[in-house]
Amino acid sequence: MATKSGNDALIRLTRWRGGQHPTFSLIARQMRKEGLRPYMWVNTPNHRYAVRSHGYEKVLYVIEGTLELSFPDENQRVVLRAGDRIDIPAGVRHGTTVGNGGAKCVEAAKAESRRR
Repeated sequence: MATKSGNDALIRLTRWRGGQHPTFSLIARQMRKEGLRPYMWVNTPNHRYAVRSHGYEKVLYVIEGTLELSFPDENQRVVLRAGDRIDIPAGVRHGTTVGNGGAKCVEAAKAESRRR
C-alpha cells in the first residue's frame, strides 16, 4: 500500500511475507542495513497514542501483536501485524491503538529526515 497524505507525502505499508517469524534481531539487522538506528518498545493492550505528527520520517515494524494506525487527514485506518512495516513521512498526522494482546515494535527515524 502506498497512499499520498494531505501534504503529498507517501505513506508506505509493506506486509510481512517471510516464512520465519519476525524477531527483533532480524528486523533490527535489516533496519541497520538501511542506515537506521532501531529501538524497541513494548506496550500494554489497548493503549492509545493521540493523533500527532513528527518532524522526521518514521519507520515502524511490528514484532509481536497488532497496532491500528489512523490517519485522520486521509480518512484511513491500517492494521499492522507481526512483521509489517510502515513508513510515515514527516508531518503526517497519525494516531495509534495497540491491539488486545499488546504489541512489541521496532522503530527508527530516517537520518535524512532528522537533519532537515
